[in-house]
Amino acid sequence: MPVYRPERIGGWDPSLMVDVMIPVLNEAHVLATSVATLRQFLAQSLPCRWRIVIVDNGSTDGTDRVARELVAAHEDVRFLQLPQRGRGRALRQAWSQSDADVMCYTDVDLSTELAALPKMVHSIVADGFDLSTGSRLLPESRTTRSAKREFISRSYNLFVKATLWTSFSDAQCGFKAISRNAMADLVPEVKDQSWFFDTELLVLAEKRGYRISDVPVEWIEDDDSRVKIVRTAWDDIKGVFRLRWKLWLEMLSPVPARALSKRSAP
Repeated sequence: MPVYRPERIGGWDPSLMVDVMIPVLNEAHVLATSVATLRQFLAQSLPCRWRIVIVDNGSTDGTDRVARELVAAHEDVRFLQLPQRGRGRALRQAWSQSDADVMCYTDVDLSTELAALPKMVHSIVADGFDLSTGSRLLPESRTTRSAKREFISRSYNLFVKATLWTSFSDAQCGFKAISRNAMADLVPEVKDQSWFFDTELLVLAEKRGYRISDVPVEWIEDDDSRVKIVRTAWDDIKGVFRLRWKLWLEMLSPVPARALSKRSAP
């Protein structure tokens, strides 16, 4: 397991609290193993206080039972259960209820290398970024996935850039960190309850003047992924056009959105 050495970096406050959310849907078969891996990594690599928050959104396979067992066994594990499905809904609920200084999330399959997580948190607490996102598409990134998913991912990100004029490199990597202040301002504006939540959050953050850190990651495709690629891609395309319409209306508004952005605040 790669370890990000705390002694190599500065700017850490030991009293800092970081919440790492894991949104789950019918993941009883892998949840305990993933949480054990994540707990071991955080204990070795994150030089501050931390908690793991399991967010169940509509599971029917006993995921909630496994989560409660983990909570009973570990003081640093929390559990939040929602009756409705949707990764965006799960993250919105968990982040909004958190009192942490920095909130992160990772997919339960841990497809993204955990070594990037402290780098993302550090970019926020020490480097002045508001939001940090893992990227599978930077030159330094290393990915292992099927040609189909590679093509769809790159095509979608090119579409986002062309339609919404964005600069971040990867709109949909399931690996992010956000400051408490940025979360409080941005998440209430995000409308999507599912997979497009990630793209919408990044686009609104960039358009509102928040600083986004693109962190290259190593990513290995999960053969057990439940994502319906074609359906998700179509939902994302519809979300892009909805967001484009929203931004266009804001440009025509008598009070432009930029007047309400972080940069314009007193």
